[in-house]
Amino acid sequence: MKNVQISDQELVHLYMKGNEACLEQLIKRHQKSIFTAIYLLVKNRALAEDIFQETFIKIINTLRNGTYNEEGKFGPWAIRIGRNLTIDYLRKQKRDVTITDSEGNDIFSFLQIAEESREDKLIQFQTEQHIKSLVKKLPQEQREVLIMRHWGNLSFKEIADQTGVSINTALGRMRYALNNLRKMLEQDRVKI
Repeated sequence: MKNVQISDQELVHLYMKGNEACLEQLIKRHQKSIFTAIYLLVKNRALAEDIFQETFIKIINTLRNGTYNEEGKFGPWAIRIGRNLTIDYLRKQKRDVTITDSEGNDIFSFLQIAEESREDKLIQFQTEQHIKSLVKKLPQEQREVLIMRHWGNLSFKEIADQTGVSINTALGRMRYALNNLRKMLEQDRVKI
């Protein structure tokens, strides 16, 4: 007997008609890629498992509500949900974003002082908060690549795969993000 693999699209249709086993098949088929995408951002297995579960809860709710936009691309859609939930989690945790200039130097490196006074620490904190606020002003696509590259330590190939764009597009978005940050910083210096 031939082993025929049912498409993701057909599994989604069957699940939406009440066949719970189809959801299990979708999970088995895509769990490794979804989990990997999440784990690469959080680098913590337990946390990645929690976000993975949250991802499938969101997927199930979307399918049950009938709001799934069928494009025949269940896998990339599911990975995007996992990645977005992970980025939302990281934002809530207010982890520090490391931003480098075009030469690869950390923008904050000039603030590293051997013996920091309270005033120095306050200045560094305010500077970091200011740069984070500038990052939030970037267009979504630029901000996402910047966070994934410098916060998630992803390669441009991994970023391209997870965002569904070419490596050149990911590189371009990063270049625009850094240029826009520099311009905003220069404008702030002029105001002072």
